[in-house]
Amino acid sequence: MSTSSVPTHHTRIALAEHLLDEVRSSQFSPRSQTLPPIADDEVLVRTDFVQIATAFTDLMRIDSEIPMPPYSLGDTIGGAAVGTVVESKSSRHSAGDLVFSFTGWSDYQIVHGDRLTTLDRDSVPSPAFYLNQGVTAFHGIADVARVGPGDVVYVSGAAGGVGSLAGQIARIRGAAAVIGSAGTDEKVRYLVEELEFDAAFNYHDGTVLEQLSAAAPRGIDVFFDTVGGDQFEAAVQVANSGARFALCGALSSQISKDRDAWPRLNLMTAITKNLSIFPFATYHTPQQIEAWSVHFAQWLADGSLVFPHTLVRGSIVDAPDVLRNLVGGTYRGNVALELQHSTQGDQNTYLSSTSYT
Repeated sequence: MSTSSVPTHHTRIALAEHLLDEVRSSQFSPRSQTLPPIADDEVLVRTDFVQIATAFTDLMRIDSEIPMPPYSLGDTIGGAAVGTVVESKSSRHSAGDLVFSFTGWSDYQIVHGDRLTTLDRDSVPSPAFYLNQGVTAFHGIADVARVGPGDVVYVSGAAGGVGSLAGQIARIRGAAAVIGSAGTDEKVRYLVEELEFDAAFNYHDGTVLEQLSAAAPRGIDVFFDTVGGDQFEAAVQVANSGARFALCGALSSQISKDRDAWPRLNLMTAITKNLSIFPFATYHTPQQIEAWSVHFAQWLADGSLVFPHTLVRGSIVDAPDVLRNLVGGTYRGNVALELQHSTQGDQNTYLSSTSYT
């Protein structure tokens, strides 16, 4: 059963070179391949949205330390995707179903039916909402840092996909104040005016230590870190006794030639302040996914949480440019590429980004 004419080819983005420092065009290879007929229990999916996340740059490294298999040369880059079933020989799925998968950057994909999750089109404003990094944000804030009433929370990379949700979750859980750092004045205004952070600062405007000290004159109780570097070092200095550090990412060193040089941990300060430092990885277990999904739906419905995301429109061959722009700080919130499928099979593309809250 199918919803439209069945394509004969698909295009995927493969890893051509391992990433060493910067994200470059030469690291990506668009590959057009013939689509075979689907077999029993298989489904042909037209990809409508793909996730773009900085974690992909780690997986592009030959020495990736993320607790997931790194990409090998020739592997399809990317992860989560949302699409529409075009043809199905699976009892689990029908043509027209909206489905979630981890099939990466490919405009069409043949997938075994048990690797797909059927989604409800009506439960979210846009299917792009399903491509969010809330599982990581919720796990880090609720389970790792255990944010509760009265905590002063500092979030680095606060305008990013994880940080923008982590700060809001901390506020919802009763934090006394939520402070964020970002790389542009526009993002700083966004954090305060639209996401209701209590304070935010541009880390380019002076030393992080001075700005964080001014924003948190009584110190911080929780640090949710997605950046590392001097933002981590400053947080150690401003931390209160017994502060909890949830280390989610290290963007400052992900694409740096000096990636092993910092942050430096002032051990004596950490000891005398009795800091608890928790580096964590989110494995997206069924329990973690369910915990976030329940809260996400509830908080969206009652208006207590804004879903910050940027939707970029283009074709699958634009995905590497979107990733490069994301790493460069162009976007805010969770980033997804909405695929504009050509009816003529050409590769004429455009990039059009829209920020949503």
